[in-house]
Amino acid sequence: MGAGYKSLGAMCAAAFSTGGSSPAQNAPRRLIVFTRYPQPGSTKTRLIPVLGAKGAADLQRKMTEFTVNAVKLLRQDLVCHVEVRFEGADAVKMGDWLGDELTYVPQGSGDLGDRMVRAFEGAFDAGNQAAVLIGADCPDVSKDILLEAFEALTDNGLVIGPAHDGGYYLIGLNASARDAALPELFSGPAWGTSAVLETTLATAERLRLRVHRLPELRDVDCPEDLAVWKKACENGDRTQQSPCISVIIPARNEAACIGPTVCAAQPSSGIEVIVVDGGSCDATADIASSLGAKVIPCEPGRARQANAGAQSARSEILLFLHADTMLPPGWDGHVRKTLAQEGFVAGAFTFAVDMPGLSLRLFVKVANFRARVLQMPYGDQGLFLRKATFKEVGGFPDLPIMDDFEIVRKLRRLGRIQILKTAATTSGRRWRTVGVWRTMVTNQLCVLGHLLGVSPERLARWYNRRRGLE
Repeated sequence: MGAGYKSLGAMCAAAFSTGGSSPAQNAPRRLIVFTRYPQPGSTKTRLIPVLGAKGAADLQRKMTEFTVNAVKLLRQDLVCHVEVRFEGADAVKMGDWLGDELTYVPQGSGDLGDRMVRAFEGAFDAGNQAAVLIGADCPDVSKDILLEAFEALTDNGLVIGPAHDGGYYLIGLNASARDAALPELFSGPAWGTSAVLETTLATAERLRLRVHRLPELRDVDCPEDLAVWKKACENGDRTQQSPCISVIIPARNEAACIGPTVCAAQPSSGIEVIVVDGGSCDATADIASSLGAKVIPCEPGRARQANAGAQSARSEILLFLHADTMLPPGWDGHVRKTLAQEGFVAGAFTFAVDMPGLSLRLFVKVANFRARVLQMPYGDQGLFLRKATFKEVGGFPDLPIMDDFEIVRKLRRLGRIQILKTAATTSGRRWRTVGVWRTMVTNQLCVLGHLLGVSPERLARWYNRRRGLE
């Protein structure tokens, strides 16, 4: 849907915020989801040291979508109006992101308590008899948990879901408890501390609210919580069909960048991410595993690792990605569309680098001209193709260098290679460390040497010396 058109979700949000109503808003129950638009740098900030700003935002996006999917399952069994209270965007963006069937309302000003009070008062003012509020950072909140919460509000004024960190992942009130609970219930806690649950329960006791406690669950806020997200992804995959695309990432000692790369490669649950670890001495494997990637060990060597990943892949479409390259939003749709077209045997993304500078801009233009005109993309442009095609060309040749150059040459003999307009962005660390011109010249001399018959082993030794790796 174009940005110039107002989504149905946005119109519902506007009507609600100005006192309008709709049949859905007159439902007896309201489920309120608190979340934030996944803008890098402003979401999941405690995870940025591990995942990077974009990786943390991608995780926020995926967890919100995961939560919304659980909410949609709930509505199959329970008449319930769903309202998303958001920060960091407008209702149009939220509707385009999560769908038009939900209502979107800004959280507004004030601390967390002020915003929750406003959400509950809005629900009861609209005539709802029970309202439940959840965040988007607890992936274990299931349809069954939500059903139990609403059922408990039949006989209890307050329902609460304790979180492992001393807060709560869910809180609900029925309309009869409104006068007693609001705003006092949300004015006492020091938000973001381990005393939130204890303080809230003490206030509820003082207000003589009957309380139903749900099972304790764990939020995903800190690096040590990422195992919770991994487990939720694994449990969700058991109910999914085989993934449609396998993203294969050869890696060795890439702890500094593997987190954001894995997160960007997972736009939906239909994607299998395989990190092939070539004997890392750092936390590469642990970080990738904690984010739900399948990690398999392998002898070092990029071609060898890529082939091992392809052998392990469950999908019919393979995408080979460098550990320091970020795929763009919506990349999976572009891949499927390209391979569905007749005549294209493979594809790659436009080349981009996350580093400014006139010299680098020149290099990027030359690289993209080479890729489009000569049908010769670089390996860090995210080469993708069908598994059958990969087998037909014999996979990556087991070479210490120029393996991606050789597989692309073989693919060109089978058909065209589509270079997408959207870009995959590679880290500028090579250019910052070695220098732009030195990197450009080194790359071209490697190609020339390979075409002139210089042995791959000799080229690899020279290449590594030029990069300061020997």
